[in-house]
Amino acid sequence: MADEPLVLGIETSCDETGVGIVRGTTLLADAVASSVDEHARFGGVVPEVASRAHLEAMVPTIRRALKDAGVAASDLDGISVTAGPGLAGALLVGVSAAKAYAYALGKPLYGVNHLASHICVDQLEHGTLPEPTMALLVSGGHSSLLLSTDITSDVRPLGATIDDAAGEAFDKIARVLNLGFPGGPVIDRYAREGDPTAIAFPRGLTGPRDPAYDFSFSGLKTAVARWIEAKRAAGEEVPVRDVSASFQEAVVDVLTRKAVKACKDEGVDHLMIGGGVAANSRLRALAQERCERAGIRLRVPRPKLCTDNGAMVAALGAEMVARGRRPSSWGLSADSSLPVTDPHVPAPDDASAGHSHEHVHEVSKENLYS
Repeated sequence: MADEPLVLGIETSCDETGVGIVRGTTLLADAVASSVDEHARFGGVVPEVASRAHLEAMVPTIRRALKDAGVAASDLDGISVTAGPGLAGALLVGVSAAKAYAYALGKPLYGVNHLASHICVDQLEHGTLPEPTMALLVSGGHSSLLLSTDITSDVRPLGATIDDAAGEAFDKIARVLNLGFPGGPVIDRYAREGDPTAIAFPRGLTGPRDPAYDFSFSGLKTAVARWIEAKRAAGEEVPVRDVSASFQEAVVDVLTRKAVKACKDEGVDHLMIGGGVAANSRLRALAQERCERAGIRLRVPRPKLCTDNGAMVAALGAEMVARGRRPSSWGLSADSSLPVTDPHVPAPDDASAGHSHEHVHEVSKENLYS
């Protein structure tokens, strides 16, 4: 509807330059420029390379998003940007760009949380989020269980990884198997032709005295690497498909088991899964199976909305506007360790007046968005 907030979101927390435009909970544009190929030869993301790629891609990607959405920058009701967590240099590129556009256009600026954005993006796929919402976020940098009663102001962490995140473990095992980078998609592909019960890899932090909702994949990663090394030392062929399937099963078994337990313990009858690893086919299948058995409704966005993108940032920004949340100040900075308990970074009470746009200078806006 035309009276719903029209918001542009910018995401630069890692190696994806994402720009999304939403009106309310309707996705109008989702433009992404990825630098993953530039990192592949290093076997992982190089922060300096990512930052430079964001600088080069920012303006063209914003122009593409505006064209795809069929709107003018002057039509926007606000601009949101990932303020953290993420790579400091990469975040700074996005925050700086968002400030420039917001200032030049006279629009409110919203610095939002990357993890909360991953939850909010589901609204673009399945409609308004129930409150409370239980969310399992799994990516290269995060494996978290979060409970949100208000995505704009109240997100409570129940558990998180104490070492390697799930996506990180996928990348490392793919490297040991010489499968390339990123590891998640290729291991998923090989696992479909393997036996998930072929090798009994360990399930971390699943004992009766272990933390109920925390995750640990470092021990699993080490066990898999040692198993592969032993095979090679003995001159035996490594069964890549069975290793991939057995490793993947160990990861998704722990993730889904703990997520379903959290729903039951907190009395929440639905589960949302987000983050890059949520695109994994086995995770989706096992989560669906276990949720159905437990009477829990599962919400998982389509794979493109699970990976880092600007649409998720725009979705949370639109929610901030719709609920009348205070914009960020012009002093907004990137915070590489921004806690998920801060869904956005509002201007301090005594600085809110400083966000008035009455003082915006006339600038050559054509250079920004034409």
